[in-house]
Amino acid sequence: MNRMTIWTLITVLELLIAIVVVVRDLFLPTIVILALAAISLLIRRQGPSSLGFKRPASWGRMALTVLLTVLALNLLELGLVMPVLNRLTGTHQDVSQFANLKGNLPELLMYLALTWSLAAFGEEMVYRGYLQRRLMDLFGTQALATCLAIGLTSLLFGLAHTEQGIIGVALTTLDAVVFSLLKKRFDGNLWASILAHGFSNSIGLIAFFFAGPIYGLW
Repeated sequence: MNRMTIWTLITVLELLIAIVVVVRDLFLPTIVILALAAISLLIRRQGPSSLGFKRPASWGRMALTVLLTVLALNLLELGLVMPVLNRLTGTHQDVSQFANLKGNLPELLMYLALTWSLAAFGEEMVYRGYLQRRLMDLFGTQALATCLAIGLTSLLFGLAHTEQGIIGVALTTLDAVVFSLLKKRFDGNLWASILAHGFSNSIGLIAFFFAGPIYGLW
């Protein structure tokens, strides 16, 4: 068995473990896969830059582009995607985990802290960083392979949010695709998707704090 075959098998094993962890919702999937990613980087003798951490040409330009894209995405979801899904399924996104958030400043601050740490930083390292990198190791970096990596990791990200119901899964899958495209837009820079994730969640949390659950604009 040659060296390339061994690394291919290791990559497949890592991906299978990550899929099982997410689908079975074992412990805290993001934490478990972050540990798996750390071990993976260690045995490959790679650093965080291999996952897409790099200094952008302009932090301000990237942040502004990401923020405007996220605002447009939120409008698209509220104005079209959510209302259509609401009517097709006869249900709404399950946001009961945030039941006490409206008007509760300490809870808002806690969720914002979690958003920018475990969610934005941790989940982006897992899905747009580590898992996409391993899928590209497996399938290559051609256009079709990149689309496949984005599609699979986005679907897996959506399935990690099954507590929000079928609409929540659909919305988070769409979010993941856009986060991935923003990463690609900035030459594979993971900071772009981290900012997108953080901005998107923060907007949702702040809106919930003031208005409670919003299930669409019509």
